Amino acid sequence: MAPTPSPVAIQWPDGRRSTALSGTDWLLAARHAGVSIPTGCLGGSCGACEIEVNGTVVRACIATVPPHPRGELQVSYADDPHW
Repeated sequence: MAPTPSPVAIQWPDGRRSTALSGTDWLLAARHAGVSIPTGCLGGSCGACEIEVNGTVVRACIATVPPHPRGELQVSYADDPHW
């Protein structure tokens, strides 16, 4: 049985706050919050959409909002020296 999606609070790089259900695509959650995440290939291979979520780098085009039982998720744009 799949876990039930739960609301997760998100703080975006520009200071905006929103909520999204766990399991929501990061790009969709960002769009609903009015936040733009750069994209490239949309398949996870180029890294243009990398964000840091509570210090862990994820590729927003292939990752989903994780459940977080305490507090909120802090999102920042990942710094890639190759871009």
